[in-house]
Order: sequence, then C-alpha cells, then structure tokens
Amino acid sequence: MSEHIVPEPIKLSFSYKFVWGLASLGTSLISGIYGGLLTIFYQDYLGLNATLIGIAATIYAVWNAFNDPLFGYITDRTRSKRGRRIPYMRFTAPFLALTFILVWFAPPAAGQQTLFWWMLVTMLLYDTCYTIIGLVYSALLPEVTESDAQRNGLQISGSLFAMLGTLLGFLIPDMVRPQSAGDSFVPLYVTMIIVGVFSMGLIMLTTFKVKERPEFTVVDEPLPFWEALRFTFTSKAFIFLVAENFMAILMSSLLLGSIFYLADYVLQWPAIQLLAFLFIPLIIGIPLTSLFRKCFGVVTAQQVLLVVAGVALIGVGLVPRWLIPVCIALAGLGLAGPQTLTNVLFAQVADEDEVRSGVRREGAFFGVNALITKPAQSIAIWMIPFILERTNFVTRASQLGETFLEQPASAVLGIRVFSGVIPGVACLLGALMLVFYPLRKAHLAEVQQKVLVMHHEKKQALEKHLSAAQQ
Repeated sequence: MSEHIVPEPIKLSFSYKFVWGLASLGTSLISGIYGGLLTIFYQDYLGLNATLIGIAATIYAVWNAFNDPLFGYITDRTRSKRGRRIPYMRFTAPFLALTFILVWFAPPAAGQQTLFWWMLVTMLLYDTCYTIIGLVYSALLPEVTESDAQRNGLQISGSLFAMLGTLLGFLIPDMVRPQSAGDSFVPLYVTMIIVGVFSMGLIMLTTFKVKERPEFTVVDEPLPFWEALRFTFTSKAFIFLVAENFMAILMSSLLLGSIFYLADYVLQWPAIQLLAFLFIPLIIGIPLTSLFRKCFGVVTAQQVLLVVAGVALIGVGLVPRWLIPVCIALAGLGLAGPQTLTNVLFAQVADEDEVRSGVRREGAFFGVNALITKPAQSIAIWMIPFILERTNFVTRASQLGETFLEQPASAVLGIRVFSGVIPGVACLLGALMLVFYPLRKAHLAEVQQKVLVMHHEKKQALEKHLSAAQQ
C-alpha cells in the first residue's frame, strides 16, 4: 500500500460509547466501595490493628507484582475464536462479584489472627479477579480505534460512569455502615451482595456489545517472553508515563481512602456533603478534558490538570478548616485529567510499540504498569492506619462502637497530611515526570500515521487468510 494513502481511524457510535461505560460503572462501584471502606471497616469497626493491616497490604503488594504482568502476557498471547480479551472479562465477572462479597463477611467478634487471615485471603482473591477484568478492559481501548479523539470519547464515557460508580461506592456504604454501638452488620452484608451481583451484570453486558478486531488475534504473531520484555522496558514513553501514573494512583488511593476520616473527624460533616464538593467538579471536568486535549495535546493537558489538583490538595493540609471544601473542589476539577487522559496516553505508547515491534501488545503495557503502580494502593492502605496510630487516633472499636469526634489535634493533623499534603505532592511529581514523555507533536503524528497504515495492511492480510481458509 502507498504510504501517501492513510486510512481513516475507526469512528464509534454513541451507543457503543454508552455501553462501553457500563463496565466502568460495574468495576468502579465495586472498587469505590472497596477503596473507601476497606481500611475503616477493618481498623475502625472490627478493631484490626495497624501492624496486621500493614502486613496484609505488603503481601497484597507482592502478589500484585506477579499477577498483573502475568495476565497481561497471557492475554496478549491468547488466540481463541472469541478473541484474546473478551472471554477473560466475561467469565471472570461472577468470581469478581463473589470475592468482593466475601471481603465484608469477616466475623465481627473474631480475634486478631482470624481477622488478619480473612482480610488477606479475600483481598488476594478479589484483586486477582479485579486485575483480570480491569486489565483486559483497559487493553481493549487502544485496540478498538486509532484516534486520540475517539479514545478520549470512550474514556470520557468510561470516566463519567466510573464517577457515578465511585460516588455510589461512597454513598451506599455510608447509608448502611453501622453508626453506633449495637447496630447490626446485616444491612451492610445484604447491600454488598446486591452490589456484587449488579456490577457483575454490567460487566458481562458490555462484553456482548464490544467486539475485538480479529486481525490482531489472527495476523499478529506473539513475541517471545524475553523479546516482549525488552520492547516494554526500552520504551522511554512507557517508563515516564508509568512513573507519573504511580504518583496519580498513590494520590487517588489516599484521597479516596481518607474521605470518611476527613468528613467525620476534621470537618464533622456528613460524608455526602464532602463527596459533593469532590465529585461535582470532577464530573464537570471529565468532558472538559476533550477541550484541554484540543488546546494543549494529551500530555500537556494531563500536566496542567495534575498541577491544579496538586496545589489544591496541598492546601487541604494548610488552609483554615472552612476552606478545605474549596480545595477539595479544585482538586476534583484537576483529577479529571488522571481519570480520563491516562489511558489515552497508554494507547499512544502501544501505538509506538506496534511500530517498533510489529504487534499489538496492550496487555503487556497495562500489566507491567500495574506491576509498578499497584503497590501505590498498598502503600496507601498501609500509610493511613500507620499515620493514625502514630498520631493517637481514637478508634470506634476502642470506644465500644461509638464515634469519638473530638480527636486529638495530632490525629486531625495526621488526617490532613494523608488526605491532602502527601497526595498533593504526588500530583506535582507526576506532572514533573511527564516533562520527559516523548510522544508529542510531529513525532506523535508520524507514529499515528504509521499505525493506520499497518492496521490497514493487517486487515488485508486477515481477509486473505479467511479467503484461503474457505477454499
């Protein structure tokens, strides 16, 4: 094919983008509840000590170091009639629901060792299922279209649904979690079962609408393991993007994990009010990322929004209490970048890699990204109870289930630090790291043009293969 004839990127319908987002609603509803409630449930309600939570988080991080790149490599090499991504997503969804439900069924009157093992085992099982689904869902984005604009459109849909899921992930447990001594855990148990089954249905529904492109399964020859590893770790774009993403995930994990603490013990507000200050600007900001992308390009838009979020979050630790909601609102606007543009940047990395290696390997990049960035979630799970314990935080469990609102000044400062200052600094470091991201302007345009030509040629090769198979 002549290099002067460049095919058009695939365009996607509104209904396609809408259904695409439903899976994000399912996964974010589960992960929102998990991220926001896990630490406070096991430490504050069940009384598991911070040291054991830290040990569980460390083991959890080690397991994450193995499962993400492993599943990424496996899915890249899968060759089935149903594709190399969709089957994993569809058939893992019921197990995600089951393991998520089990996390919350720890025996309330059990001892420290029993609670530790229940938390650890259910975390590992849940995360394995979540890893498989999240990885293949992310890996589908770069494959279904070559256009940054179309990818941004898919990600806006996914992010808006994710915001709805994450918001519900805070509101739902806030309505059913015990509020005082003697309250039953039964409403929480029933709600977690309903959430698990509902989310499973949304994920499975998406797999019947989204179709993989068979040319990448039939025509591409998988790279040997060491060759795949070499291409992955010699990508400068990937290295700096994954470093930035580590900081963004650390920031979001700390912020989500601290909302109830910030609302209950610093502002002494209902959590729903603080969530409104975070999520309304975030929901407004998500579609605005398309405008930022057009004005600045994807990577610069990401940097600008990270700086906005970083400065605002640092303010949470420094400003008078009445200004904290304003800082949270500005942070929510800035968080639209990491929420929406990160996977578009990973799609650019996969495009450049295809030009270098000749094959689509999204699974490898998202898998190794998780290998490097998932420990940020474990650090957040460990950091929150560690800081609270060191700042003399008084738990509900130590007060026989009663909320101790008048925390020591040291504990209030600790909450401000892990909910604002630390995640804010992480945002600014992430923006700095993207200075070295090389896929910009002319170089990016050249890569995207070459990818379009390669995909056209692969589609022609697929047609020849199918024609020969029918003869």
